[in-house]
Amino acid sequence: MKTDIKVLAVDDDMINLKLIKSMLLKDPKISEVIEASNGADAITALKNNPGVDIILLDIIMPIMGGIETLQVIRANEEFQHLPIIVLTTDETKKGESIESGANEFVRKPVKGEELVQKIQALVNL
Repeated sequence: MKTDIKVLAVDDDMINLKLIKSMLLKDPKISEVIEASNGADAITALKNNPGVDIILLDIIMPIMGGIETLQVIRANEEFQHLPIIVLTTDETKKGESIESGANEFVRKPVKGEELVQKIQALVNL
């Protein structure tokens, strides 16, 4: 079981991002939360932070949205197998998210315990 999980959290809402980060860092198995405010930043963060274990991805964002980000990540051989959890208030995006390569779908507002469980399950596959 992995105990130093590195999470990339992507959300254009800074309050959400800080909330997710503080929820996750309460878990001793999560060692780092890297923040990005849109898909383009997320791709850069992935390339600059080797060893990211999982991505938490908002869908509705400016510059590069979540679905487009998913497609770019899945098209890159280096990141194809990285687990991605989509976080959104928009239930209608679930099918499209899964089709585009998301592993899980979590509805906002996010519950810390549920999120940590899903992260651990996906990272320890």
